[in-house]
Amino acid sequence: MDRIVLFDGVCNFCDQSVQFIIKRDPNGYFKFASLQSEIGEKLRKEAGAPNDLDSIVLIEGKQYFSKSTAALRIARKLKGPWKWMMVFWIIPKPIRDGVYNIIAKNRYKWFGQKESCTLPSVEERERFL
Repeated sequence: MDRIVLFDGVCNFCDQSVQFIIKRDPNGYFKFASLQSEIGEKLRKEAGAPNDLDSIVLIEGKQYFSKSTAALRIARKLKGPWKWMMVFWIIPKPIRDGVYNIIAKNRYKWFGQKESCTLPSVEERERFL
């Protein structure tokens, strides 16, 4: 099953998050696409995710997950202690997503914005759609 992470391609924080995932996913479990790309829009539509979704989106098979649920589902597959983030499942989703929304709302102000997506290295290129 393909596991695809859709991310905001002009957000510095989102780009750093993708790099974080790549470094801790040596087996290439996740593939990536920018929400702004044609393939990202196509995948989002096929999964039934809303048009106005600007958070991280994880597509697993025919299902999509967003916000804190996507982040936790990604973390559980990463190498190292990140699997332990699953303890946050005990926090009700509205609270988890509330914290996520605060970060998402301020991500450009706190971390900046790019004019375009970062080009992946030759080694990483095959993981980007």
